[in-house]
Amino acid sequence: MGKHTTISAAEAADRLAIRELVEAYAHCADRRDAKGQMSLFTEDTHFVVYMNTRNPTPSIELHSRVALAPVFGDLTKYDATTHFIGQSTILTQSADRATGEAYCLAHHVTVDGDKRRLMVASLRYLDTFVKVDDAWLFAERLLYVDWMEERTLA
Repeated sequence: MGKHTTISAAEAADRLAIRELVEAYAHCADRRDAKGQMSLFTEDTHFVVYMNTRNPTPSIELHSRVALAPVFGDLTKYDATTHFIGQSTILTQSADRATGEAYCLAHHVTVDGDKRRLMVASLRYLDTFVKVDDAWLFAERLLYVDWMEERTLA
C-alpha cells in the first residue's frame, strides 16, 4: 500500500464526485435509465468492452455518447439487474483529468415463463475522467469481463 499524502479539500471533493459518477453509472443501469447513463459521458467518449480479457480485440468499441444508446438500452431484456460497485481507485488526478479503476459484480436476472436464470459477471473498468463545466464525466471507459457464471434460480 502506498504512502498517503495530504490532499486539498478541492481534490477530496473531486475524488468524491468521481466516485459518485461511477455509482451513478450503476444506478442508471439498474433503473434502465439509458439517457441518464449516457449523460455521464462526454460527447466524444470512447467506450470499449472486452468480453474475454484474454483476447486483446474488443468485443464492442464505440466512439460517441450517442452510440451508447443501444448498448445501454439492451439492459431492458433483463427482468432485474444489480450492479454492485466494489473498490474504486483513483490512479492519477489533476484539476480537470483523472484515471481510475473500479470493480463491479453485475447480476442479471432473466425470466422465461416459470424459469428464472441469474448471470453474475465480475467486471473491471479502467476509466479516464474529465471535468467539464465543473462536472466530472467519463471520457473513456474500458470494460473488462473477468469471469461470468450462470445459475438457475428456484
